[in-house]
Amino acid sequence: MNYTRTGRKIYAVGSNPESAKVSGINNERILFMVYTIMGALAGLAGVMWVSKFASAQGDTASGYEMNVIAACVLGGVSIDGGSGKVSGVVLGSLLFGMLENALPMINVSPFWQKALQGVIILVAVIVNVLVKRSVDRKNLMGRKI
Repeated sequence: MNYTRTGRKIYAVGSNPESAKVSGINNERILFMVYTIMGALAGLAGVMWVSKFASAQGDTASGYEMNVIAACVLGGVSIDGGSGKVSGVVLGSLLFGMLENALPMINVSPFWQKALQGVIILVAVIVNVLVKRSVDRKNLMGRKI
């Protein structure tokens, strides 16, 4: 994403759509492309889910949304958008998957598993916000007027 023109445009639209539009990026085209790719990947994930479990209902895999968001936040993706790396998301999902597999192995009750996952997500979000604030503050202090 960092090394292609389209990837940088996606980052620009994600972080600040108004400034991306002013700089000459067609926001509608970028958003259409991103949503098209995400829809295709969601369809592929649905096909893979059905091939694994041999059934499909409307509420299949409900509840996995928080796991996906948690893996992304653990991987360093900003909740506000505009920053993050695919390698970070992969590492975050591996960490979250190891956590989900390790806690039952050491006989942690399901209630405390969810509580521990929630605490980890909360800490990751707080760290994300603090890092973003410090970076913004540092960028503002570095400006010469």
